[in-house]
Amino acid sequence: MKTSHTFSILFWINSSRATKGKAELFARITVNGKRANIGLKRKVPVNQWDVNAKKVLGNSSVAKQINTHIGQVQSRIYDIYQELKYKNEVITAQLIKSIYNGEDDNSKTLQEILKYHNKKIENTLAQGTIRNFGITESYINRFLTKKRRTTDIYLKQLDYKFISDFETYLCGYYPKGHPKAMSHNTVMKHLQRLRKIITLAYHLEWIDKDPFIRWKPTWEKRQREFLSENELSNLETYNLPVDRLDRVRDLFVFSCYTGLSYSDIIRLSHDQIKKGIDGRDWIITKRQKTKTPVKVPVLYKTQQLIDKYKNHPVTQISGTLLPVITNEKTNLYLKEIAEACGINKNLTFHMARHTFATTVTLSNGVPIETVSKLLGHTKIATTQIYARVLDSKISEDMEALSAKLNLNSGQRNFEEK
Repeated sequence: MKTSHTFSILFWINSSRATKGKAELFARITVNGKRANIGLKRKVPVNQWDVNAKKVLGNSSVAKQINTHIGQVQSRIYDIYQELKYKNEVITAQLIKSIYNGEDDNSKTLQEILKYHNKKIENTLAQGTIRNFGITESYINRFLTKKRRTTDIYLKQLDYKFISDFETYLCGYYPKGHPKAMSHNTVMKHLQRLRKIITLAYHLEWIDKDPFIRWKPTWEKRQREFLSENELSNLETYNLPVDRLDRVRDLFVFSCYTGLSYSDIIRLSHDQIKKGIDGRDWIITKRQKTKTPVKVPVLYKTQQLIDKYKNHPVTQISGTLLPVITNEKTNLYLKEIAEACGINKNLTFHMARHTFATTVTLSNGVPIETVSKLLGHTKIATTQIYARVLDSKISEDMEALSAKLNLNSGQRNFEEK
C-alpha cells in the first residue's frame, strides 16, 4: 500500500461569480493530484483578496475574522489528514472533504440509525412489534425536544448519562389518557428497544463503543392473571344471548385449549388441520410474531368449536377456521363477557395463553417442556412467565410424595420385624 502522499491546501475566491464586488471563499484540498473544493460560507471583497498570501488585506474586523477562519480551517483539514495518515488509511481529497463536512460514519446521528432501523424491520418483524418500536421512537424524540432542546444528536454523543436521563424522563412521563405514569417494566421495554437500535449502530461501526455496555435492565416480578378451572367452566357454559359476545367467547375458549395467540387464531384455515403421528387431528401453523413452527393437538373442546363454525356464514365469507373480529373489539367485548359471567379479573385475550399454560396443561401434569413446545417458545425461561404451579397441584404432588414416603417407611419397619 502506498504510504506517502502529495498533500496541499489552497484558499481561493471564485471572482468570476462575484456579486456586488464580493466572491465566495473556498478551500481546495489536493491529494496525489486529485482535488476537492470546500465552500467556507464566507464572502470576501474581491479587491481586498491577496492572491499570493491567500488572505484578506487590511486590519478591519471583517478581515481579521475571515483570516482567523482561514487559519482554523487549515488547521482542521491538516489534523484530518494527519489522523488518516496515522491510521494508515487510503487518503483521498474527497475523503478529507467528507470528514470535514461531517459526512463520515463517525458523524452519524441518532435520527439516521432510527431511519435505518425502521427500513430494516419493515418486512421482517410483525406489525405489532414494528408499532412498539414506533412508540419508543416517539418517546426518544420527545425526550430530545423536552430535555436536550434539540431534534437530533450525534451517535458518538450517546453515553451512560443519556441512557440514565432517558430512563428518568420515562419514569416521570404520563402517557395521554392514562391515569398514572409508566410502570417500571414498561420503561425497561422502551430502553431495551433503544438498546437494540444502538447495538445495530455499533455492529454497523457507526459508533466506536456501545453506551449500553454497563447498563443492566431490572424487572419487577408480576403475577400474570389466568382463569381458574371454575372460572373457565363458567365462561364456557354461560348463556350469552348476543352473537358478537358468543363469537368472542368462542375465540377466547379456543385459545384456552390451544395456547394460540389472537393473531395466530384469526389466520387459521382448515388446510392447517392435519393428521399427526398419532393419527389424530393437529393444528400445524407458524407463530405470526416469531415465525416459530407450532403443532397443537386438537382437543375435544377445540373440535367442538371447529365443528360449530365449519359451515357458518361468517367463516364461509372469510375462509377462516373461526370468525374474524378485530383485536380492539375482541378485548372490548371480553370486558362485557367477564362482567356477565361474574369474573372479577381484567379479562384480555392474552390471558387465554396464560390459562392454557397454567390451568389447562401444567396443573394437569403436562411437563413444562411440552407446554413450552405447544406455546411456540424457544426458551423454557419464556414459558416460566406464563406457567406457574398452582397451590392445588403442589398439594397433590406433596400428598403423592407423603404416601410414597409412608409406604417406604412401613416397608422398612416390616422388614426389620
